[in-house]
Amino acid sequence: MNCKITRNAAKALREEIDKPENEGKLLRVFITHSHGDHAHYGMQMDEPTEKDEVVETDKDITVILEKGVELLDGVRIDYFFVPQEGFMISNPTKGNHGDH
Repeated sequence: MNCKITRNAAKALREEIDKPENEGKLLRVFITHSHGDHAHYGMQMDEPTEKDEVVETDKDITVILEKGVELLDGVRIDYFFVPQEGFMISNPTKGNHGDH
């Protein structure tokens, strides 16, 4: 499985990951809702289970993805400042280019 994190997203995520209350936890990306051929995603700090795959990214952020969930493989985490500041998670490898 694969996960891409942009530079802006990595900087914002690092602030959350480095908080004392998140020590020992990893970033989990999960599906909050799916319909048709695309999904809406969420993130939280969590610990992996036997149902998960732990993925290393090129931004030195380790991500937890649930094994066998096709719409999680190739997920991309972006962080935008305009028009509204915040994260956007999409999966362009599956034709999902963002929430609607």
